Amino acid sequence: MFQPDLLTGRRILVTGGGSGLGAAMAARFAGLGASLVLCGRRAEVLEGTAGTLRGAGATVHTAVCDVRDAAAVEAMVDAQWAVAPIDMLVNNAAASFIARSETLSARAADAILAPTLHGALYCTLALGRRWIAAQRPGVVLSILSTSTRTGRAFTVPSAMAKSGLLAMTRSLAVEWG
Repeated sequence: MFQPDLLTGRRILVTGGGSGLGAAMAARFAGLGASLVLCGRRAEVLEGTAGTLRGAGATVHTAVCDVRDAAAVEAMVDAQWAVAPIDMLVNNAAASFIARSETLSARAADAILAPTLHGALYCTLALGRRWIAAQRPGVVLSILSTSTRTGRAFTVPSAMAKSGLLAMTRSLAVEWG
């Protein structure tokens, strides 16, 4: 369906890239010729996925980073940008769990909002500043859920975070586009 070299010459940062949807997207991007930066909190998970992708011929860097920490995100983006500019960001890192909303503590809500919403904001702004300063185009792909349109019971913080991510993505498309 896509040309095998569609993403050749592109460098893509995938947050939460060591497992699940992030790893699957990374594999597809690599199959289309992209070089990758997989970001996540667990080195062993990142290296396992990176090793598999490298075995298939992909160029992959890993970056252990907790996207909930703005300073850590800036340091990670600085380090990766020093290797080569990043062309695309995939805001994939997220957290969720099922719970009756009235039983949620502030700490439980923050455990979901921090990586899903704040982490995406920190990563997007870190790269956006660099793209604007360098006068280079960039792409932000924010992974959402149907809860942004329909709501979803027992996942209120996740639905809120994904809806906020949608609003950020749309707003920055207008502002930076």
